[in-house]
Amino acid sequence: MSGHSKWATTKHKKMAIDAKRGKIFTKVIKEITVAARTGGGDPDGNPRLRTAILKAKEANMPADNIKKAIQKGTGELPGVSYEEAIFEGYGPGGVAILTSIMTDNKNRTVPEIRYIFSRHGGNMGEAGCVSWMFDKKGYIVVEGGKVDEESLMSLIVEGGAEDMRKDGDNFEVITAPGDLESVKKSIEDAGIPVSVSEVTMLPQNYMELDDKSAVQALKLIEALEDHDDVQNVYANFNLRDEVLEKMGR
Repeated sequence: MSGHSKWATTKHKKMAIDAKRGKIFTKVIKEITVAARTGGGDPDGNPRLRTAILKAKEANMPADNIKKAIQKGTGELPGVSYEEAIFEGYGPGGVAILTSIMTDNKNRTVPEIRYIFSRHGGNMGEAGCVSWMFDKKGYIVVEGGKVDEESLMSLIVEGGAEDMRKDGDNFEVITAPGDLESVKKSIEDAGIPVSVSEVTMLPQNYMELDDKSAVQALKLIEALEDHDDVQNVYANFNLRDEVLEKMGR
């Protein structure tokens, strides 16, 4: 797992920057709308919606925006119908990349995503070409200075976690997607802050790239994330501190 929390932490710092310019709002509103459309507008009975609302609150989205997004999903207000899809491909150095999108026009989005891949030294592949390398998991990061390893292990076992790993100064907690909330609650109820909490696609193995390929792969991922229709990007390579420093992250 080495390197993943560095990328997760980097992503969340980027999210904070995006939130300042309102960019994150578009992505979160789409997620809320689709979650409400597929699972209903009651967050108590819709875990996906509940998670999306938490993300919206983390980004300081006004409650009225959240309410309207839910109502568009349930049909109480008119709204755009979004289609979900996963695009798969390879980046520099052969790194595997999964890109989840929500779009109101897939015919427009597909060539745009393909162009981003090719422009940054990658190529978009066929469905299934890399998805087998990833597992859908709940993922939590806790800063090491906030709790000792033994205490955290006791808490997460009680909550139903699958695994815990040390990555630098951080602890990474892995859960089944459905157990994410209960494990997070066990940690927070003990007064321990959680840095990252999300359902994600975790690579089964991580590639080691040379610095040049790692920088190119990171630029590809950031270009994909900046596309309005892209919700999340997942990749299977390690990020060394030196690479992040080189890019000013």
